[in-house]
Amino acid sequence: MKNKLLILLSYIILFLNSNILIAQEKKILKVGLLAPLTGEYEQLGNSLLHSLQLALNEINDERVFIIPRDAGLNNKEKIKKAIEDIKKENVNIIIGPISNENFSEVKKYNDLIFVSPSNISPDFQNNVISLGISLDSQLKALVKFLKKQKKNKTVIMFPNNGYKNFIQDKLKELNLNNIKTFVYNPNPEVLTGEIETLTNYSQRKKNLELRKKMFQDKEDEQSIKELERLDQLYTLGGVNFDSVIIIDFGNSLKSVLTSLAYTDVDQKRVLITTVNQWFDESIFYENTIKNIYYPSINYKEFKKYNENYFKKYKDYPNEISIITYDALGLIYYAWKKKGDLASINDFYFKNKIKGKIGTFSLKDKKVVQELEIYKVEKNKFTKF
Repeated sequence: MKNKLLILLSYIILFLNSNILIAQEKKILKVGLLAPLTGEYEQLGNSLLHSLQLALNEINDERVFIIPRDAGLNNKEKIKKAIEDIKKENVNIIIGPISNENFSEVKKYNDLIFVSPSNISPDFQNNVISLGISLDSQLKALVKFLKKQKKNKTVIMFPNNGYKNFIQDKLKELNLNNIKTFVYNPNPEVLTGEIETLTNYSQRKKNLELRKKMFQDKEDEQSIKELERLDQLYTLGGVNFDSVIIIDFGNSLKSVLTSLAYTDVDQKRVLITTVNQWFDESIFYENTIKNIYYPSINYKEFKKYNENYFKKYKDYPNEISIITYDALGLIYYAWKKKGDLASINDFYFKNKIKGKIGTFSLKDKKVVQELEIYKVEKNKFTKF
């Protein structure tokens, strides 16, 4: 009888200890990270890891741990191994993958939640949340901005490259009214001719020459003044749009801006906008267009984040690292609010969330950023 009692007590103690261990485990938040920590993209991976360290410092909670693993970039074998290694640490939520090209691989792990910095789609996909600055949010912000500026003849311009079909599909989804699209060749030598056609440049050039001929043989003061005025122009007549949205980046974007200036698009009448440029200061030197507008994250927070990062690591971060910073903040917020993160459903919130990137919401199985409009003028970014 005594032996049976001892055995029963042993089971009770073992059961209680197990429950204590489980309870303690739930009080710890372990977050995995899939990043290229070696090889060609090591600098990017380190930037993501460093951003999470900054986030940990701000959270200041000893119960939060980061479990990083080298997943390479678009390397299925490395990603698979990294996920398996992270799972062994009893982790069920992971920041990554960086690229949406790996979503099909991570969707195989139904028992895990992935928060990716990818911006390819704002919709929740199975077990993946994309926290990046989506084209959907950018276009919605731009259309709202143009409407406030009373612009109703907008042309959305984008290059004929690998993202053409993706952009066209997004435009269909958004069902934008009174907006035309213009797909251009990214080759600068071809591009200028295409924009000449878009802006009716040849006809406007002819209009000017015909107008000038009307006054060339006249000697009255009014005719002389009109001819002097016309001599200051490159074309005569306006274009059949009042605003443009250019979905492009880098030198390709600058080529479009140069072509618009070359074809004498009146910048006082035509409002020129583009998509998020991450406050790229090289656009300052594109002086053919005086004023450019685009939607983006909060500039003050972005600048502050970069300064803090540089102060600690003596280097500047990759732009998307601020997304991983907010990803950890979001995970921590959900963990504190829900107690345990069992599935992607634990990330549905009625309230808006404020992060480094600005205000965003997660409802209706979608991430929506409330982006601000910035104006590029006189070598500075100004919130409009």
